[in-house]
Amino acid sequence: MAGEQGATSIADFEKSLDELEKLVRDLEQGELSLEQSLAAFERGVKLTRECQQALKSAEQRVEQLVQNSDGTLETRPFSPDDPA
Repeated sequence: MAGEQGATSIADFEKSLDELEKLVRDLEQGELSLEQSLAAFERGVKLTRECQQALKSAEQRVEQLVQNSDGTLETRPFSPDDPA
């Protein structure tokens, strides 16, 4: 079941990203009324926050495979600050 939840999260992320891109295109065209522009902007901010949270959550699930000095392998939580 955890795999299905991950797939749903990815699908939701992609859907949100597509909607955000459409909102940006609509705003750039300049054909929306002020009220429509404000609504699109507010929706865009909400989508951006949701996407950022999804990325943060995914980052926390990533692990790296590390080879120990004795040749054994182990997984450790990934930290972008770790040396490559």
